[in-house]
Amino acid sequence: MADQGSGGSRLPLALPPASQGCSSGGSGSSAAGTGNHPPPRSLQGLLQMAITAGSEEPDPPPEPMSEERRQWLQEAMSAACRGQREEVEQMKNCLRVLSQPMPPSAGEAELATDQQEREGALELLADLCENMDNAADFCQLSGMHLLVGRYLEAGPAGLRWRAAQLIGTCSQNMAAIQEQVLGLGALRKLLRLLDRDPCDSVRVKALFAISCLVREQEAGLLQFLRLDGFSVLMRAMQQHVQKLKVKSAFLLQNLLVGHPEHKGTLCSMGMVQQLVALIRTEHSPFHEHVLGALCSLVTDFPQGVRECREPELGLEELLRHRCQLLQQHEEYQEELEFCEKLLQTCFSSPTDDSMDR
Repeated sequence: MADQGSGGSRLPLALPPASQGCSSGGSGSSAAGTGNHPPPRSLQGLLQMAITAGSEEPDPPPEPMSEERRQWLQEAMSAACRGQREEVEQMKNCLRVLSQPMPPSAGEAELATDQQEREGALELLADLCENMDNAADFCQLSGMHLLVGRYLEAGPAGLRWRAAQLIGTCSQNMAAIQEQVLGLGALRKLLRLLDRDPCDSVRVKALFAISCLVREQEAGLLQFLRLDGFSVLMRAMQQHVQKLKVKSAFLLQNLLVGHPEHKGTLCSMGMVQQLVALIRTEHSPFHEHVLGALCSLVTDFPQGVRECREPELGLEELLRHRCQLLQQHEEYQEELEFCEKLLQTCFSSPTDDSMDR
């Protein structure tokens, strides 16, 4: 992103050398007298420097900064500020494009051009907002209101998935932005997109944004629960889109590990039975993540273990058969380990009565 601005905004290529007054004069004794030592060039030298550092006399005050170095620092700071201002201007230009009303009675070619411009603006914003400062500036410019209100559930699929992607990009690891997005009601819309949108790309990007809003975000997770998000996640795992299935199972596993207090809710929804049904489908790499989620669900949770032991599920036989199939395939080693862990947890442990004590 740094090379998109004008050449004048780039940082100077190298820090100029220190002034003669700050560097060693010439002889080793002179360096020793001023307290300046050559940097260590080996681990042994570094260790020796650490050992002797505490016993040496404190260094004298540094020499005043040379004019050349002062000028370099000023140019570097100016270039950094100039680059930030240029990126804010780019975001403002993108928002101007996105704020324009849709052409009411345009021809097919004009509509295609208009959509292309809007998609380009969303893509540039997603690129710029990888920088957290830019993401914060984008929200201060009311960009999030525009995304959620006009683009998330309206218009062509190319605009919907780019809007969902931008919401996720801005929300990653940014609590203040997550709170703003949740306050705008975006999570409800994103769950609807994940559950119902006819475009696979929209559903995948909606899941990405949902993950950014509920992982490590207590308020987001509470909204997710109120909106029956786990049911939406389960339905996503039952779809034909491999990427959607894998990412849904991975998010489920992550939420189970981070929030074990919700295991009872999931069991009451029939999650054990539905995960086992998914394991029975034609084998694919997706099964590794389903088995991982099931492992997380039963770990330190006797109710989950009891449900896995229900005879009508036939889980023990299924797991033993799967172990036989996987033992000769190194690429399925993690899936095999999940199968073995489930067998150990659910079918080689004490009786239900002793587990409850």
